[in-house]
Amino acid sequence: MYEIFEKLLQKHNVTAYKVSKETGVSTATLSDWKLGRSTPKADKIRKIADYFGVTEEYMNTGIEDDRVYYINDDAREMAEFMFKNPEYKVLFDASRKVKKEDIEFVKNMIDRIRNQ
Repeated sequence: MYEIFEKLLQKHNVTAYKVSKETGVSTATLSDWKLGRSTPKADKIRKIADYFGVTEEYMNTGIEDDRVYYINDDAREMAEFMFKNPEYKVLFDASRKVKKEDIEFVKNMIDRIRNQ
């Protein structure tokens, strides 16, 4: 399992220290895990998986689940909406940098314009 963690650190170009600071999982825990001395408990695996945007299954097995791409449900929900409604795809690039409420506001404006 620690090989997967090491791979994720390299892929995302971050240090275990940064992951520790941003997840609240102690550096000692991450160090022990990285060195293969121990395995973090489920709650810590969840925090690390969320940080890297992967599933707990991936953390445990290294098998990627293509169905999980977005870190949070709001982003996934909006991306699915835009995928199913191609006329809104213009919002996709903007959606990476704005809040969900802003995207919904623009979507509602487009809906009003289309209905007139």
